[in-house]
Amino acid sequence: MSGRFLRALDSTGTYDPGVGPLLLAAAGVLALLTAVLVQGRFGPRARVGRLLAVAPRVSIAEAARLAEAGSPRYVRVDGRLDSDEAFEDDAHRPLVVRRTTLETRPAGSSGAWREVSVNLEAVPFVVREGLDEIIVEGTALAHGLVVVPRERSGVARDLGDGAPAGVAPDAPVRMIVEHASTVEHAAVLGVPRRDADGRLMIGPGLGRPLILTTLEQDEAMRVLTGGAAGRARLAVIALGAGVVLLLLALLWGLADALFGSAATVLAASPEPTLRPGSDTRTTGAGPGLVGAPLLALLIVLGIALVSVAASIAYVRLTGGPRGNDKEQPPKPW
Repeated sequence: MSGRFLRALDSTGTYDPGVGPLLLAAAGVLALLTAVLVQGRFGPRARVGRLLAVAPRVSIAEAARLAEAGSPRYVRVDGRLDSDEAFEDDAHRPLVVRRTTLETRPAGSSGAWREVSVNLEAVPFVVREGLDEIIVEGTALAHGLVVVPRERSGVARDLGDGAPAGVAPDAPVRMIVEHASTVEHAAVLGVPRRDADGRLMIGPGLGRPLILTTLEQDEAMRVLTGGAAGRARLAVIALGAGVVLLLLALLWGLADALFGSAATVLAASPEPTLRPGSDTRTTGAGPGLVGAPLLALLIVLGIALVSVAASIAYVRLTGGPRGNDKEQPPKPW
């Protein structure tokens, strides 16, 4: 590649038209890889955020029609949570699902937390919308439970008999509790279906997880990113830049193929040379891009595609602007 690049800059005037698009394409691929790596730092919850942003919202009645039609679709339904078997927490809230996660890291370390145990408690519950209801497969919830987390921190010995095995007594430990109750409205994402008894249910399907959130869209995105708005924006910018660079590389290569190199160096000839389409006195030619109307059209089309791609990328990755990005400090035991 270095030899081609040197030939492209050779003072003899020889230009290799493949170098420019190649460099742009390489930069675009590098930007896309950066976006993937940054987004990967968010773990499986990055995918949850994308699904929250793009899943179509339907009524429970429409979800029933989809289940009866036998054509599975991943959709979102909204309504009030309800259950006849709700269980109370310490604050006497009637819960339908609760996930308790214990994380630890070595004593004296400021590195990343490591998950050591997860306990999911769920009872049969439904989402109601007027007179309609749909059963939620609560036991299938994993990282798809998106609520305001409640954190407590301390050391392993503070947990007594509940301390995770293999963790030093003085190791920092934090407990994250996430739950949803019957006093809340929620959005549930999944695939509607009929069970063996003909009841309408919603659960994971089509390779996508079951998601339940009691938060508005912007707040849900803030929780999913852990308050790391800077990293989320970096992923969006890198993705947009990658799309832009690849489109420019494609347009440049296409223009070179149709019209010849637009950057041909003409200084090698001792005689003045006019580039095709650049002499306004030539019959049938005009200034600017009049001599290359298709190239002008491609440039305009490229700008439009870049705008659309950047907008879609932002919506899919973030679901819109987030609210307060400050992470709340954990409470002590």
